[in-house]
Parts: sequence; C-alpha cells; structure tokens
Amino acid sequence: MTTLPNDGYYEVLWPRSPMQVQGKSLAKRLDTLAGKTIVQLWDYVFKGDQVFAALEDSLKEKYPGVNFVHWSVLGNTHGPDERQILADLPRRLKEFKADAVISGMGC
Repeated sequence: MTTLPNDGYYEVLWPRSPMQVQGKSLAKRLDTLAGKTIVQLWDYVFKGDQVFAALEDSLKEKYPGVNFVHWSVLGNTHGPDERQILADLPRRLKEFKADAVISGMGC
C-alpha cells in the first residue's frame, strides 16, 4: 500500500473574494398598508398586468384604504424611455406621496 505524501490533508482556498461593498441598513418597514399609497412599477415583461391586478385585489381586501398608482402611469421601466423614467422616479414618487413601491416582474 502506497502512502500519500499529503497524508490525507489538502490545502484549500476560499472561493470568494473579500467583500468590496459594505452593506447598508434597510429602510424602516411600514407597520401596515392600510391608507397607504403604493406605486406599481413594471418592465412590461411576463404577465405583470395580471399579477398587479391580483395583488391589488388581494391587498385591498386586507388593508382598508390602500391606494395604488397603476403601473401604466409611470411607463415601461425597461423600455426605450427607461433612462428618463428612472431618472424621474424620485420626483414622481414624491409627487404621488408614495409610501411603498412594488416593482416587477423581470422573468
């Protein structure tokens, strides 16, 4: 029987590099969606029109007075006007007094 020179032990390397970006704290979460305004953002991919409609119906049942800014109001977040739509987004969110955003779908 031949004895291996490493005696069964091997040097290993960690496959990940050191983190290059430090994490940030998450924004404070809303206690409830009741009476809040939610902006819908969509990239016009997959079936977002159906998904947003189902989400809206479900959230309206659960949270009285929740309001939605329909995805069609802001436009396609992944289309020919993407750069301008995203550049305008902070101003538009303030304009709508948005409390939350649902962004989808990207499948």
